[in-house]
Amino acid sequence: MGLLHAFFYIIPGVFVVVGVLGMVRTLKRSSQISRAWRHGRTAEARCLRSYTTTSGGSGDTSVTTTLHHVFEFTTAEGRTVRINESDGRSTVVEGDFVTVYYLPENPEGATAQPPAQGRLAVGTGCTVAFLVVVIGFAVAFMIGAHFLFSDTGTGPEPGAVDWTP
Repeated sequence: MGLLHAFFYIIPGVFVVVGVLGMVRTLKRSSQISRAWRHGRTAEARCLRSYTTTSGGSGDTSVTTTLHHVFEFTTAEGRTVRINESDGRSTVVEGDFVTVYYLPENPEGATAQPPAQGRLAVGTGCTVAFLVVVIGFAVAFMIGAHFLFSDTGTGPEPGAVDWTP
């Protein structure tokens, strides 16, 4: 197998690994937020900073803007925690106070999103479904490449000269 053939396995393999890691991260964060809403504690947090980041925009691609907030709160144990959360509410500005939900064993994983189990489930489901499709296409591509490059036994021997017109 040559280097060119290896790329037909390596590149889709990278997509599979990134897709699986993305699913693990998505499911872990979703579980963390859900547990914080159901079993966690609440605290009053102050918005220290609000900022946006942009991505895309090169060539003909669209620009995506993400709103971030930096919150600071004190846990029930008296520990001061600062979190940076993306995709927050646009109505929260610097200096506002919001309720954060956190697990006592992991206050750094707090969220300022108001409880919305259905919305969380739909968002998580859509993200996981997208990643499953990406992984599926990558695996199908690798299988197709395997069949394309495999010796089916119907052609001439490798290196043999085919004299048929």
